[in-house]
Amino acid sequence: MTETVLPDVTVRSATAEDRPTVERLWLMFRHDLSAFRGDLPAPDGTFRSEWVESAFTRPGWAAYLFECGTRPAGFAFVRGLDGPVRVLNSFFVVCGARRRRVGLRAVRAVLTRHPGPWEIAHQHDNPAAVAFWPQVAEDVAGDAWTRELRPVPERPELPPDVWLSFRVGVAGPGHGTAR
Repeated sequence: MTETVLPDVTVRSATAEDRPTVERLWLMFRHDLSAFRGDLPAPDGTFRSEWVESAFTRPGWAAYLFECGTRPAGFAFVRGLDGPVRVLNSFFVVCGARRRRVGLRAVRAVLTRHPGPWEIAHQHDNPAAVAFWPQVAEDVAGDAWTRELRPVPERPELPPDVWLSFRVGVAGPGHGTAR
């Protein structure tokens, strides 16, 4: 079996017209996370979606859509754009685009749009996230990043989340991110 070559990933701000697509991708994202948190969908088959609402309507938040050619490949929600630290609130790449560097290219594009301090959380029992997020931190910050365990708010029965903190520098022509 040969691997399908994907077109380059495009990362752009999600618009109101993109919201139905992002909402469908959100369901896939929450389904993936349910394996690590034991969450079940609501009776109507949906998952909590207040972050989708926030990403499209709240000040200090931004939604991004990833595309490979004309096909949706994932999304990211960023919060804290009006504060001292940006937080990658949600990040998702569809299964068909994983392990092809789509996620790494997409997250770089999102992070470098907002230079400054960043925090990214993931679940310690998610092996893909455990491998991916430190690679991202090292890619954008070298060895200048930290890892901290923090309790999940209002969920004391869950293991703590892993939080990575680092700074993304201002990139210019011929320059990478600052350390």
